[in-house]
Amino acid sequence: MRKLLKKLNRMIYFALFKINLVISCIPARLRWDRLSRKLQRANVRRVLRARRGQKKNEMEEIGNEWKRMFPLKGMQEILSVDVDTVYARTHGWCPLRGTGDVRACYQLMEFDRALLETIGGQFVVLRSQAQPGRKTCDIAIRRLGKSIDDLVPAYRQI
Repeated sequence: MRKLLKKLNRMIYFALFKINLVISCIPARLRWDRLSRKLQRANVRRVLRARRGQKKNEMEEIGNEWKRMFPLKGMQEILSVDVDTVYARTHGWCPLRGTGDVRACYQLMEFDRALLETIGGQFVVLRSQAQPGRKTCDIAIRRLGKSIDDLVPAYRQI
């Protein structure tokens, strides 16, 4: 019975996650950045409460906690971890995929930035699936307080 409830909970969370993603794209694409930010930060508060997100200290723990906040295990893949940075790839479908609108992607990723602020990290999208031809996002998570000057965000690459 517990497995069934856990599976049902995951399915509901996945559906709500996708609905929020699609809805959040609208103000992001319309450049209503303040509304977009507020929607994402409100969603983060709900997710942290529902998933019982906690601050972590070690980079691998920070990356794994970030990954755990998503509805399905396969949505995020950790590629490598070093002393100050986790490199990962997002596999989840995004409504901005292929649009070329990396600025809207930056707004939408406020979810991850706000989530990681609480967990103990900083979030940078290095390559976005909003870029034509890409089906994943490559990201970096850096320890909170460490410089991210060497990481070039996707929205600055255009």
